[in-house]
Amino acid sequence: MKRVYKYTIIPDDYVTLSLPKNAQILSVAEQGSEVGLWALVDTQAELEVRRFRFAGTGHPIKESSDRLRHVSTFPMRNGQLIFHFFEVLP
Repeated sequence: MKRVYKYTIIPDDYVTLSLPKNAQILSVAEQGSEVGLWALVDTQAELEVRRFRFAGTGHPIKESSDRLRHVSTFPMRNGQLIFHFFEVLP
């Protein structure tokens, strides 16, 4: 069965999540004092490990751009900071 689930993530340069296989990431945003990732998932699918990268505007990014898939850009701290969230591809 497909559902939209929220995953709370701790902002760090790299984040690893176990998500149901083929989960479709819908959005990443600050909600209250947390950062959430919302994904459309098949609740019966096996889990797979996926790796992500946070980068603030102006922060250096070492990965080649062909290894990064942009997921979301979102403000934090009432718009004082803008973060960019990428999936790191294998």
